[in-house]
Amino acid sequence: MQEAGIANLRRMLPNVDAVTERQLLGLVGLGLRARTAVLGVDRVRDAARRGRLALAVVAPDAARNSLDKVLPLLSAKRIEVVMGPAAGSLGAAAGRDSAAAIGILDPELARGIRRIVQGKGTGRQSA
Repeated sequence: MQEAGIANLRRMLPNVDAVTERQLLGLVGLGLRARTAVLGVDRVRDAARRGRLALAVVAPDAARNSLDKVLPLLSAKRIEVVMGPAAGSLGAAAGRDSAAAIGILDPELARGIRRIVQGKGTGRQSA
């Protein structure tokens, strides 16, 4: 795997406060309940191959094997990747112990997640 290519498609959540993480997980959970998001590396890969994926949220502490399976495909398909909360937190939003990746199918939900990641969805002014 080319580390430089993978590093370029990661958007980290630097110094994420609890409020921002809760908002992100809330939208992810909403998407899962509404079936506008998919859970797990295999389902994210399948949605990416079919051209249905608008955004992917990947746990930075996911197993290396899981990251190696999903990140190159997302990069090749030019799908934005948000390196989100830990696998345990992502899993909790889905009612599981952990989750390495969650794919967002709905473009509007993906836009909401992007706003949160960029600091625009919290109601606070960006500097």
